[in-house]
Amino acid sequence: MTDTLATVGSRLAELVALPSVSCVDAAHDMSNADVVDTLAGWFGAAGFALERQHVAHGPDKLNLIARLGSGDDGLVLAGHTDTVPYDDSGWDSDPFTLSERDGRWYGLGTADMKCFFPIVLAALETIEPARLRRPLVMLATADEESSMAGARHLEQAGRRLGRHVLIGEPTALRPIRKHKGIAIGRIVLAGRSGHSSDPGLGANALDCMHEIIGDLKAWRAQAAEQYRDTDFAVPGPTLNLGCIRGGDSPNRICGECELMFDIRAVPGLDIDAALAELTAVVRARAAAAGIEGRLELPMAPLAALDTGADAALVRALETATGTAAASVAFATEGPFLNALGSESVIFGPGDIATAHQPNEYVEIARVAQMIDILRDLIERFCCHD
Repeated sequence: MTDTLATVGSRLAELVALPSVSCVDAAHDMSNADVVDTLAGWFGAAGFALERQHVAHGPDKLNLIARLGSGDDGLVLAGHTDTVPYDDSGWDSDPFTLSERDGRWYGLGTADMKCFFPIVLAALETIEPARLRRPLVMLATADEESSMAGARHLEQAGRRLGRHVLIGEPTALRPIRKHKGIAIGRIVLAGRSGHSSDPGLGANALDCMHEIIGDLKAWRAQAAEQYRDTDFAVPGPTLNLGCIRGGDSPNRICGECELMFDIRAVPGLDIDAALAELTAVVRARAAAAGIEGRLELPMAPLAALDTGADAALVRALETATGTAAASVAFATEGPFLNALGSESVIFGPGDIATAHQPNEYVEIARVAQMIDILRDLIERFCCHD
């Protein structure tokens, strides 16, 4: 295992050294092409058939699908190639240079989740490709940290890659089968400004937004009561009022107002239906106030993940770890893959507590455990009848 871990560390160092930030702010957004090219070289050399998918341009964004073996309903090992932006002033070492100390590998993307790909290759070291009875697919996606364009591209194309999907996001080696969905909304109201001494001279957008906020809070309370899922630490859906802007002076009627919010939806809540309901609320309040109003979605909503407790991969990982599958608050690409007919489980060696912050790291001992677990999963789902 010592030599295997040394190879994993060497490969991880190569990936960490390749910046692949994805961000909704174009000033920070980068291509992931260098990471995809490196992965293609490794998996191609291991005998995988390769397919690159261009999912966005400017900068270039790609998915990589690598397949070993033929047939259907095999095992998919999925991960994303991008990282979040970084603040190097908070790091104790260069975020793009892998550092080892205290039994950990430090670097941007080590936990979330560039380490996953070298782990997959390490798990394959003792498995002969000729023994595969069902295919093993490695999926490396673009832009999970921003738009999820890579996973959306697969869903839109109807590309089901296998029945069993393990997504190597950081879970500290605990299997995760459920997470909440996300919708981000922006409410924009355009009234008419005027002198504050006479309300009839204008149409106050801030007054109207006050009414809408009351409606949102009422919807929030009802939804939290109606849609309860005790698998989550916060058992119901949430609606957070995150940002509001409006007006420019206390002696002018507020002519414009904007509110941004997010919803975290449990699996039982239809996020599209919820947004349609809130859109109707905004339109009705705006019409009553004689102003223009709309609800916008800065990004497409993400559904909740709810893979069945009896799914074969869930049970296999529970047996391998001695830990019951759980739920998490963060979101993944799992819902897109499940929409194609797969059963996705989130499971990786990193810890979400170290992700998206300076001095991100992965425990090397967990990496070793992950290699053994993946090797057993490949044997079970790809090599045995």
